[in-house]
Amino acid sequence: MHESMMWLFSMCLILGSVVGLLAGLLGIGGGLLVVPALVWLLPQAGIAPSMLMHIALATSLASIVMTSMASARNHFRLGNVDFSVVKVLAPGIIVGGLSGSVVAELVPAQYLPKVFAVIVLLLALQMMLSLRVTHARPLPSALASAAGGCIIGLLSSLAGIGGGSLTVPYLSYFGVEMRRAIGSASLVGFLIAVSGMIGFIFAGVGSADLPAYSVGYVYLPALVGIAATSMITTRYGAALVTRLPTATLKKMFAILLLIISIKMFMS
Repeated sequence: MHESMMWLFSMCLILGSVVGLLAGLLGIGGGLLVVPALVWLLPQAGIAPSMLMHIALATSLASIVMTSMASARNHFRLGNVDFSVVKVLAPGIIVGGLSGSVVAELVPAQYLPKVFAVIVLLLALQMMLSLRVTHARPLPSALASAAGGCIIGLLSSLAGIGGGSLTVPYLSYFGVEMRRAIGSASLVGFLIAVSGMIGFIFAGVGSADLPAYSVGYVYLPALVGIAATSMITTRYGAALVTRLPTATLKKMFAILLLIISIKMFMS
């Protein structure tokens, strides 16, 4: 058991380095990579199939707390965070993030990977369509923005992602400049991750098949491995944002989502 745990920890160190780079570059918090990676890694470390998706989602959100915090700090230093945008989204984001863990408990475990794949596919299509947006739209009212934030928080928590994959195209659609959309999404991702993680911790307390070293559904060996390297590499991803053109960022983002959704459907 200890050997399999150390193997998992080592793999999560590698995973975290990639996640951190992409989190800083694309503002996605890394969950789009962490969840499918953990779905593959955790069974090889002896995690029960009945716990697999819930632990992957919860651990992903917990890692995003660390990654998005570091990413948001770097983007703030670069002037990429628009606090007026974050403020109108935040109330709905927090409510939706907490609600995601409740919904995940109600969905049968075997359907959760398909839910994840569907959400990611929709994100990819949305981002591809947003590439053709040529005129800016004003942000909706505070109430409508709160409702939008609630949907973003719910879907993100349910998929174990930081919400940047929803927040970036949402803000881009309403004309927010891409770098500021990415920077703001990193802070929004932190709010989603904290609320979603808290929900999954409470939902998992007392579950019979939880492995050792778990806090609720959060599996600490995987969390520590991912966080240890992702918090270092996110600064390099954030630095690349200022050097790449907006069109390139959008294409990279959309292609990444398409690849992940297809992989999840095939598996």
